[in-house]
Amino acid sequence: MCYNKRMATLNLVKENIRALKVEYDRLRKGKDSLLKIIDEAELSESVFNSNAIENSTLTLKETERILLELEVSRTVSVREVFEAKNLARIMEYIGNKSGEAELSTDLILFLHRMLIENINDTIAGRFRTAGEYVRVGSHIAPAPEHVERMIEEIMLEYSSDLTSYFADKISKFHLDFETIHPFCDGNGRIGRVIINYQLSRMGFPNVIIRDKEKKSYYKSFDDYKNSKITRTMERIMTLSIIESLHKRIAYLRGDKIITLADFAKNNKKSINSLLNAARRQTIQAFREKGVWKIGA
Repeated sequence: MCYNKRMATLNLVKENIRALKVEYDRLRKGKDSLLKIIDEAELSESVFNSNAIENSTLTLKETERILLELEVSRTVSVREVFEAKNLARIMEYIGNKSGEAELSTDLILFLHRMLIENINDTIAGRFRTAGEYVRVGSHIAPAPEHVERMIEEIMLEYSSDLTSYFADKISKFHLDFETIHPFCDGNGRIGRVIINYQLSRMGFPNVIIRDKEKKSYYKSFDDYKNSKITRTMERIMTLSIIESLHKRIAYLRGDKIITLADFAKNNKKSINSLLNAARRQTIQAFREKGVWKIGA
């Protein structure tokens, strides 16, 4: 299969997303309360995965208990508690804010302040300044004196690009944002929050970039850094969007939600072939707390 380095999303994928979005928009009318419940139920999973990508030791169950203000069964660091609570607060905030304003530098800085508050207030809500250099693996981020200008440039590129496919635009922005690494801490989590802000502005539901797919997620940055290839991130993005739409459509239709394992048993199908199809999103399957499910 042949790809271009840029705008690699295939027309077949675009048409699939378009059709799902049409069905989602049709079904969601008058059901805002149900969509809110889905988002609320998904919050701990979103927080867990984003923090786990950054090597948080919290489990999904511990994240859930922290967000519910319940005790956890082991001693966890104060930092990890605040990382979970702060990120959850941001995710809830952008759900309300995205309809009001376009993404801006001021908003990004405000979200960062919310994220790092009570963790390291000296760096919260500001870009890196003189002497603050960072690296991710072998990647050394641009010098701090270039950060503000580079962020303004990618913001302008994103807002003025009226021709690229929306998922490709969001993917490119995310790759650029993480390459710049504008903050001393919290870059990955803020970058993934921005993805959902951008999607929400376009009428799409939230997506989860999952810790289990961290290997391909990290590979997307290497591909971009080494060869300017964006297709790895674009595939992650489109699969996440399709899965999120599949989940919400199943609930909006009022389907009975069962595990993919039960679906395989009921329909005498191979669970392995169904799991492969679920990962490719060629069936209408989705994950809840790491378990593949489907509307029966």
